[in-house]
Amino acid sequence: MANSTIAPELDQKPRWLLVAALLAGNVALALGPWAVRLADSGPVSAGFWRLFLALPFLAMLARANGERLGGIARPTLMLVLLAGVVFALDLASWHIGIEATRLGNATLFGNSGSLVLMIWGFVMWRRLPRGTEWLAMVSALAGAVILMGNSLEISRETLVGDLFCLLAGLFYAGYLLILQNARAGLGSWSLLTWSSLAGAPVLLAMAVLRGEPIWPTDWTPLVALFVLSQLVGQGLLVFSLKHFAPLIIGLALLTQPAVAALSGWYAFGETIGPVDLLGMALLGAALVLARGSKANPVNPEPAE
Repeated sequence: MANSTIAPELDQKPRWLLVAALLAGNVALALGPWAVRLADSGPVSAGFWRLFLALPFLAMLARANGERLGGIARPTLMLVLLAGVVFALDLASWHIGIEATRLGNATLFGNSGSLVLMIWGFVMWRRLPRGTEWLAMVSALAGAVILMGNSLEISRETLVGDLFCLLAGLFYAGYLLILQNARAGLGSWSLLTWSSLAGAPVLLAMAVLRGEPIWPTDWTPLVALFVLSQLVGQGLLVFSLKHFAPLIIGLALLTQPAVAALSGWYAFGETIGPVDLLGMALLGAALVLARGSKANPVNPEPAE
């Protein structure tokens, strides 16, 4: 979320430090799926703990950055709460997909919201794609077909996992679109606090309905999940988004599937062949082009 309040002195940080923050944020987010896999709660329960455990820290960060948590206009608050519910659906879909497919695939498809936003921009502005926008759409389609085809060769379950992660990307795009009008009056940490407050009970209810174990026996993966994904990953990206163009943000996004694929290979023995790498490259290039497209109706936001 790009409208964060950042102290003026932070603008004087060296360029290498800003680049390091951007890359570190993406690496932290890419390690989130690893923590979901290791958690001995259910996948949707892990999403609940990610939001619930982060809440006090998000509120403190909002206060520290001079952002208000109270006195919000009712229409704005309703939009933010609705966005939190949609974000909960995004996390539920993504975490279920993470359990069923390869971590590299999960990360790529989970970040497909950029492409969805670009397509929404064409609809909203009633125009056809131009130049690199066509290239982004063709690359995305080709990359998705390759990755899903290889998933189907492994098992039907991994294909279903890809589809759940793709559904998560749709929900994430909806989350960003709902927040469009609310972002002008609220800071990034306030938005994250209120949306997490709205999303946590939705995830808890879904986990209970699915019959998942809620209370873990090992808290380490869940603590790692909320620290890496909700605090370090989101925090560093909130900080760095102010300093980089959408294209640079998109290029940095390419570190996520690479890190996720390496962690999947290291921790779970997931193999990545040349065809998989081609599919990842095509879909990754499409995400970069989508982030830089003028058809994107919202500013780039932190990934999941």
